[in-house]
Parts: sequence; structure tokens; C-alpha cells
Amino acid sequence: MKPSSGQTIKIGVVTVSDRASQGIYQDISGKAIEQTLTEYLRSDWQMLYRLIPDEQPLIEQTLIDLADNEQCCLIVTTGGTGPAKRDVTPEATSAVCHRMMPGFGELMRAESLKYVPTAILSRQTAGLRGQCLIVNLPGKPSAIRQCLDAVFPAIPYCIDLMDGPFIDTDPDVMPVFRPKT
Repeated sequence: MKPSSGQTIKIGVVTVSDRASQGIYQDISGKAIEQTLTEYLRSDWQMLYRLIPDEQPLIEQTLIDLADNEQCCLIVTTGGTGPAKRDVTPEATSAVCHRMMPGFGELMRAESLKYVPTAILSRQTAGLRGQCLIVNLPGKPSAIRQCLDAVFPAIPYCIDLMDGPFIDTDPDVMPVFRPKT
């Protein structure tokens, strides 16, 4: 375990929704991510929140800005992962990532299938851009928690391997896996 540097960890939270971005309804999915991460994390962290419509160039620009300019070590998106014509978050993520991490999507779909048979329609994915891990979650708050509970145990170690900041969690809420050295 490497020592904490005392720095504030930056985590991007991006809600991709035409209707929420137009103010037609409130963004409860982004709030669900914030609440979940607040429960998980002991590290000091700052959420960099964005609410944007389902427009692939804008999604790409937002992910690039959060990873490259804001230096987030983790970006978690919600929305735009289904089969609808305007659901383009996975395409935007793939376009900006240098390497994809398909295991994240596989695990999230497997977890979601325990609750709904339509989980096979979801196209969650994850990828790496520089020293940033980008994870696409579904849009429903209960599915967000289920998916984060499934994949988060591997996220801090993934960020360790990319020479990112040490992420400390509350082991009673979110035990993470790091190999013993």
C-alpha cells in the first residue's frame, strides 16, 4: 500500500441525458454516483460534475477535458449506454480511450442480469485515457449502485497500476482488492 500524498483526488461524474440537460427532469443519476462514491471513499476527493446531452462530439470533448485538462484519475458516466439511436456514450468513450477495459462491461452486465433480463441490452464499457479510467454506467440509480458495487473493488488498483493517486476506501462499505506485496 503506498502512502497517501494528502492530495485531493479528482473524479469526473458525467450525466449524459438530453432531457435532464434541458431541465425537463432532474438528474438523479449523477446524484446517485456522488452519494455512492461518498459512502465508499475515505480519501479526500472532489467531484467535477457535468450534465450534457446525448451528442457524441460533446461527450468526447467532455471526457477529454476531464481526463487531460482537469486531470481526473476516474471519470464515471451515466446514461447513453442503451440501444436507442441517441445512446452514444460507449462510442464516445471508445473514441477517446487509448485502451479499452472490456472486463468492466462484462461484469456490470452479469451483475445487472441478476435483477433484469434486459441487462443484455446495455452497452456499458470502460477504457483508459492517459492516467484516467473512464467507466460507463447505466442511467437508473439502482443499477448504478449495483454496477459500482460490482466493479469498484478493482478500480483503486487499476488506478495504482496507471501511477494514479492512491484511493482509500472504507473497508466496511467497499473493500477493494490490492495484491499483497
